[in-house]
Amino acid sequence: MSNIKLQAKCVLLDIEGTISDIRFVYDVMFPYAKKNMPSFLVENWESATVQEAVRSVASDAKKISVEDWLGALWKSPNSDALDTLLLHLQQLMETDSKATGLKMFQGMVWQYGFESGALRAELFPDVLPALELWKAKGLDLRIYSSGSVLAQKMFFKYTVLGDLTDLFSAHYDTTVGTKREVSSYERIATESQYDPAEIIFVTDVYAELAAATDAGMQVVGSIRPNNVPLPTEFTGLTITSFSLLNLSSLDRLSAT
Repeated sequence: MSNIKLQAKCVLLDIEGTISDIRFVYDVMFPYAKKNMPSFLVENWESATVQEAVRSVASDAKKISVEDWLGALWKSPNSDALDTLLLHLQQLMETDSKATGLKMFQGMVWQYGFESGALRAELFPDVLPALELWKAKGLDLRIYSSGSVLAQKMFFKYTVLGDLTDLFSAHYDTTVGTKREVSSYERIATESQYDPAEIIFVTDVYAELAAATDAGMQVVGSIRPNNVPLPTEFTGLTITSFSLLNLSSLDRLSAT
């Protein structure tokens, strides 16, 4: 596979299957969240961030209200409300749901794991050199992942290579929309103040590549070990390593 030369102002990156092996996410991070979710809920039930996440979970599940779902006294610790929520979260985790409320909870549990040293994010070996090179060339690096912004920031702050948070200027999660919707990428372009054509999006998921393409972004498919193969209908650019992506900074396009 030969080098790919592209010009852009912004590089928007997925995480699992693109920056990090999908097995790290599924074999390390997800099991950690599942194992530690019960104790986290018991210890932090009355915190404002947890109760905000509870409301988000209820909204995702199309509940009439949190009170209708968990009971009028749900804000005070009680086993019935906690057990109902925990069962629901476990069911969501079993199906690898991308629901915003679940991602909020996972992010908070992972934060504890990263800060305690129990977790350290692993990256493909070609990633950091490429990110540093692109950054030095003046490209704006941003992340778009289904994991919460909190989880993303913890991931890059606590890597086996050290704190990498300074490399990125912004993070996006499902609060801007799901990754398979064209409008999500249009919203990111608007918020970042780039023309979509000035952005390169790299991911391993075909539906995300298609949505970003329809939004007007340049796209590159990520082919990594353990990824689900891209379908034959995807005929766009692909890479097996960031070292194959030769990027240079593009002069800003006129606003459209």
